[in-house]
Amino acid sequence: MSLKFLLPTFRNRHRFVQACLEKYAPLANGKPTVSKALHLGTGEGDYDRMLAAYCEQLISCDINEEDLACAQRLNADLLNVIYEKNDALNLSYADATFDLVVSCEVIEHVGEPRQMLAEVHRVLRPGGLLIMTFPSRHFPFTYDPVNFLWLRWRTPHQREYAISQGAYAFGHNYLIDQQEFLQWAHAQRFEVLEQCRLSRYLVGLLEMYHTGVLQRLLKRNARNSVQTQTTSFAIRPQSNRPPRLTALTDAILWLDRNLFCWSKASVGMGMVLKKSK
Repeated sequence: MSLKFLLPTFRNRHRFVQACLEKYAPLANGKPTVSKALHLGTGEGDYDRMLAAYCEQLISCDINEEDLACAQRLNADLLNVIYEKNDALNLSYADATFDLVVSCEVIEHVGEPRQMLAEVHRVLRPGGLLIMTFPSRHFPFTYDPVNFLWLRWRTPHQREYAISQGAYAFGHNYLIDQQEFLQWAHAQRFEVLEQCRLSRYLVGLLEMYHTGVLQRLLKRNARNSVQTQTTSFAIRPQSNRPPRLTALTDAILWLDRNLFCWSKASVGMGMVLKKSK
């Protein structure tokens, strides 16, 4: 089993992607309706088992070879999944190759987010879908009070120099502004089908700082970078299946969503975009 599913932010992203697949790419008589899909930034392959059920062929790529090896090992029984090394800013695939692209928590690492969107648009077929999640620049105070206050005291130029903890842990050199992302999407002629705020004040409080520290101590590729940099404690997951206690995480997410549905602040954002025909 994977303990990642016990983390509300991870579980919330996973549930968002699954709900989008059920809504926009539903199975027909138990068979996939998506011919070919791309998982861009597969990491340790946490989403691949779910994604593989909704498409005839899934290509899962990442720029980190050790992460790819881990993902391939965990999902060795999935016969419709191919693992490949690829760069999100310069994908090797031909134009209009995929019906669906899924990318979770990747665009904040690539350095040139607009270029990544341009590449995704290029490899999508007309009418194809992009399901994406990313960390929000407008996170709740409870998630990272230090950077929350720090960024409000800085000038616009100084705001890029956040403290590398909390919301800016996990190798995040920058976070994504929702309105700015929508401008990038419209510039690429994407149609925005859905935008969803993921994880608010309660989840932020429960994950304040310690998740970033745990990732640095325990995750093999803690900064989600090209080269794996580890500590002596770093480990790889032995499975990508959720534990039974995930039901408790789901209850926390339900409470967080219903208590703070009024707020525009969120730890992350979920987006569904469509390439115009």
